[in-house]
This record gives sequence, structure tokens and C-alpha cells, in this order.
Amino acid sequence: MNGIDFFHYPWAENPSSPLWGIRVDGTDLREYAAEATRDLWRAQLEGEFEEPEIEEHVRNQHDGLGVPDFADRPDHFLTAADSAPLLGCPCGIWGCWPLMARITATPTTVTWSSFHQPHRKRWGELRIGPFTFDRTAFETALTAPAVLGEDPWGRA
Repeated sequence: MNGIDFFHYPWAENPSSPLWGIRVDGTDLREYAAEATRDLWRAQLEGEFEEPEIEEHVRNQHDGLGVPDFADRPDHFLTAADSAPLLGCPCGIWGCWPLMARITATPTTVTWSSFHQPHRKRWGELRIGPFTFDRTAFETALTAPAVLGEDPWGRA
């Protein structure tokens, strides 16, 4: 089983508007997304940008989902018919650049799998997960997210 932590942190663009953060096995989900897309971005951006700019783009491609945007969907991270966003775009419009995954829940587990970027269908399924969580631990983490004073991922 994987470990899960949910937390809220201030959005850089509007610190009074918190975002959902997620750690799987102690690693920020944005780190998993960066690792899975680094070579894909490099192939697309080489020749147009220098390596430090590409790395900054890769590192900063996602942010958490707005807490107020999902306030009316308390089970968002727990259930989904097909796939659901787990991360959004740093611009604040989650649909602009979401990290999507299939969510499958049973009475004892929650599994996130089939991670993908809907705006880059040619990338196919990303090399993230699948992650399977104990449902009781998952629900406990989801209902009691830590509230942080700053984004632990930081910005490059």
C-alpha cells in the first residue's frame, strides 16, 4: 500500500485562496508529474529553449486544485466515473493544464492509475503510479488535511 497525505497551502497568485496539495509516499505529486514528463517536454522544447528554461517549465507546470473550487465535491479525490484532475495549472484554471488519473475505490482501497495529460494525447499514459491506498487511511488524510503557511514544493 502507498501512503497519502493531503494538505492545503496558499496559492502564490492569491495567498488567501488555498490549494490542495498531495504527497504520495512522502513525495509531492508535482514531483512525480515532473519526472514523468521531463523527457517529453525536453523533446518538444529542445532547440527553442535552453536547459534551465526547460527545467523551470517542467517543475512549474502544475499546481494544486483550488480548495474553494472543489468545496462542493468533498469526495473528488476518492471517486470518479472515468478520470479526474488531481493537479491543475498554476494559472488557477485547473482545466487549463490538469494532471488526470482514473480513481477506483473499493470498500478497502482507493487506487489512482492511468495518469495522463488530456492536452497531450500523444504522450499517452504517463509513468506515474498506479498508487493504491488503504481506504480508511485515505479518508482520514482527506478529511484532515494539514494547513501549511507556504507551498512546500516552492517555485523555481
